Amino acid sequence: MLVISNNVQLPDHEIEWTAIRAQGAGGQNVNKVSSAVHLRFDVPASSLPAFYKERLLALSDSRITGDGVIVIKAQQYRTQEQNRADALLRLVELIQAATKVEKKRRPTKPTLGSKKRRLDSKSQRGAIKAGRGKIDY
Repeated sequence: MLVISNNVQLPDHEIEWTAIRAQGAGGQNVNKVSSAVHLRFDVPASSLPAFYKERLLALSDSRITGDGVIVIKAQQYRTQEQNRADALLRLVELIQAATKVEKKRRPTKPTLGSKKRRLDSKSQRGAIKAGRGKIDY
């Protein structure tokens, strides 16, 4: 049972695991041992609440396929157990990040002082550039 929050848990049977060989350097170990893992989690078919599903499927994340399946590849560690734990942690972080409601931004206007400073710096820069012109004698 994977705990997402106090009242949301995922049963283990909803997460599909595939052991694969890791990429990159590592010599004989990386060539022989399938220590990397692919985690697949089908969002529409899961037991997550509707709010979680909507927010996850609305994300524009490269790890979420068009069918709504989250695919996470973990290959950072040398052992399969550590990579499985890393993939689960990343899944939990993704789900929690999707459900975080951000504060609505209220547009503000620049202050009078900031407008004045901006215009002063622009005119200063213009004077510097004007001084680079041809000198007529």
